Amino acid sequence: MAAGGRASGRPAKKKGPSKGTGGQVRRGLEGRGATPPAEMRHWYKDKARAERVAREERGGSRRPAAARQRRSDDAPEYIGGRNPVLEALLAGVPATALYVAQRIDNDDRVRDSIKIAAERGIALLESTRDKLDRLTEGGVHQGVALQIPAYEYAHPSELVELAHDAAEVPLVVALDGVTDPRNLGAIARSAAAFGAHGLLVPSRRSAGVTGGAWKTSAGTLANLRVARAANLTAALREYREAGMFVIGLDGEGTVDIGDVDLLTEPLVIVVGSEGKGLSRLVREQCDVVTRIPIQAAAESLNAGVAAGVALYEAARHRRR
Repeated sequence: MAAGGRASGRPAKKKGPSKGTGGQVRRGLEGRGATPPAEMRHWYKDKARAERVAREERGGSRRPAAARQRRSDDAPEYIGGRNPVLEALLAGVPATALYVAQRIDNDDRVRDSIKIAAERGIALLESTRDKLDRLTEGGVHQGVALQIPAYEYAHPSELVELAHDAAEVPLVVALDGVTDPRNLGAIARSAAAFGAHGLLVPSRRSAGVTGGAWKTSAGTLANLRVARAANLTAALREYREAGMFVIGLDGEGTVDIGDVDLLTEPLVIVVGSEGKGLSRLVREQCDVVTRIPIQAAAESLNAGVAAGVALYEAARHRRR
């Protein structure tokens, strides 16, 4: 017998699995799969919502929005943001509903907006911030949005009739290739300030009276008519046949705007896009193509600024 211990005389028991394990050890070794992404965890939505609310209250920059789908002509528009909404209500912008976020942090602007909306019979609707994000297409709405009905455009001839009814010399601003609604809103403010009788926009490849235009115009569009033409070139031709002169604004013009001798006549001022200027067909309808003299360091002016300068010159000549 080998040394090292005393034999018990009993056969050794064969060791087997512990009673009652039920395979738990084996399942524990299998793992639980891949770690789920953050957006699938229970805390993610609450954290993202809190960060968005904090960003809006700080007036942060707007987040990237998805590509905008083309709206139908009869679809409503929305103005977002506490200051723009209050300014639109004070200006009498036609509105059908005021959306207010749930558990919003009220301030004077929100309270005044709700009061004005109630006095005007505008529907007050409580909304989630996610819905406000969709309505304003990702804009910084700060918990409030104003719904306005689709704009009813005038016929181009109505702008001239407005001038005749007021016993004034017609002054119309036409937009050629201006696609940013904010430029349209800025031009509307200048047009109202300097006595223009309306704006003319083409129905295709042009900015229209959208929520962005209403917002930039600070309510001016409530008192200034905008006409829409299926063909801008044809509309300008009809204006000329009715006795109006057409002046085009373009950096390649040969005459300074202050030297044009037609500013006191029945007039259409055509504003081209900042990058491309006037289109060829529109240029051919112009009696004069004029420029705004600027320093060489500045290559060009945007459409809103250019329109404001030209309208100021027209108003100055008409006051003489």
